Amino acid sequence: MKKTFTINISGSVFHIDEDAYEKLQNYLHMLTGHFGSDADGREILQDIEARIAELFSKRMEEEDKDVVNDGWVDEVIARMGKPEDFLEAEGEDMEEQGKTNEAGTGQHRTRRRMYRDPDHRVLGGVSSGMGAYFNIDPVMLRVINVILFFVTGGTWAFVYLVLWIAVPKAKTTAQRLEMRGQEATVSNIEKSIKEEVREVKESYDRFRSSDSYNKGRESVSRFGEIVYNVMKVLLKVVGVVLGAIMILVGFLGLLGFLVSMMVGHSIIGAAPWLGHLGGQIAVPEMVHLFVAPASITILMIAVAFLVAIPLLAILYIGTKIVFRYKSNNKIIFLSSFGVWLVALVTVIIVSVGQLDDYRERSTVSQNIVLEQQDYKTLYLELNDDHYKNSRTRSVSMDRMKVVDVNGEPVLFGRPRFDVEKSNTGEFVMIIRKQSRGGDEEEANQSVQEIEYNFNLKDSTLMFDPYYTLKDSKRWLGQEVNLTLKVPEGKSIYLSDKMVRIIYDIENVSNTWDGDMVGKYWEMKPDGLTLKHENDED
Repeated sequence: MKKTFTINISGSVFHIDEDAYEKLQNYLHMLTGHFGSDADGREILQDIEARIAELFSKRMEEEDKDVVNDGWVDEVIARMGKPEDFLEAEGEDMEEQGKTNEAGTGQHRTRRRMYRDPDHRVLGGVSSGMGAYFNIDPVMLRVINVILFFVTGGTWAFVYLVLWIAVPKAKTTAQRLEMRGQEATVSNIEKSIKEEVREVKESYDRFRSSDSYNKGRESVSRFGEIVYNVMKVLLKVVGVVLGAIMILVGFLGLLGFLVSMMVGHSIIGAAPWLGHLGGQIAVPEMVHLFVAPASITILMIAVAFLVAIPLLAILYIGTKIVFRYKSNNKIIFLSSFGVWLVALVTVIIVSVGQLDDYRERSTVSQNIVLEQQDYKTLYLELNDDHYKNSRTRSVSMDRMKVVDVNGEPVLFGRPRFDVEKSNTGEFVMIIRKQSRGGDEEEANQSVQEIEYNFNLKDSTLMFDPYYTLKDSKRWLGQEVNLTLKVPEGKSIYLSDKMVRIIYDIENVSNTWDGDMVGKYWEMKPDGLTLKHENDED
């Protein structure tokens, strides 16, 4: 009982016994060693393997067997040419080699078969294939086809089309040899491939030496030179424009920064991307509102280097692009970069150090029972914003803003107002002030520095739109939350201006804060309820 192997030859799968496998493997190794591993050698071996697969498939169909035996391998080797016979005939000329192959394999001469020749085609390769089959010059056949086309009134074109579809194309070297009536042996396959390579090389050499190629090459070279010169000029123009823009940006940025740092007024607010800042601000004077006094000087020096060095670099690069002077002083570059890194690290350290002042939180609440409880409806109004016209010179940040008041920056905060049900049957105003600090004492002190006022006149409760800090103290997250306790059965009226401070007031109809103003609301057992015009006053 012999072992069988499964092999793949040129994309076809075969089952082969052990003896046949060793014999076929030795044969292919011999051919591989002879033809080598270059591109031509690989192409020859691929065609040889395709021919071997074709012979095996044909034999399986004839004998109705599924396993390749050593007899089939011997037959294939005898038909393709034994390696030792082929190597002995390597030094002989092609005529003697053909006679040797014919003598050794005469019993296996291949009859001609009709194929379309794709290598010498004009349209579909029908005429060139017929010329190879009948051993006639394909030019004569093409002339005959043209004559028949006119004689038959164009009917011959249909015949040509049928031949184009019905006749297969010679794709492999074995099929091209079979088209000429030659046996697909190792020698013939090698000869055919080498002839094809030689024809391609000769055609390419003729094309390289032709006048059209030389003229085309000169034209492409001149066109490339023109494109290169045009691109060179355009790049120079773009470089000059870019350099001028960099000079302008660097100069104006440096000038504005120096004015901001030295004089105290910045043009930053005029920038479109910072338009929400609202105009000119006093940067150095505003820093003390957010940074501890001991860190201001260090922070301002670090920020100065952090901003000025990139602006100087932009100005320097712009002048170098425009005026095209050479300067390779690496010491200045490295020194500037080192100073910039030190400034960046300093800003980070100082900024992180400020977070230590927010560790503790302090909250102080004050309950104030409103006087004159005989009214049924309490009107809620917001005092006028006296700094509304100063907004063009302010910086707004969520519910906070910095306003330039009499040349001094002042921090204003907007309180949050809410309404809840009272459990005492009286109107009660609850004020919750909270702040942060480095310790509990500092947090309590910051809370005491919050100033906020409201006043009651008859049945109208007036609120200030902002709270402030005493003596322009530093901002440490100060907040003011206002809660009005409304007794059940009593009502309130929210004026339109109150929309600026009300914050998420719960009501039965789940009305949005912005839609609650300008309406009467009554506190009922279910909660704050909207009063309609036909409700009893």
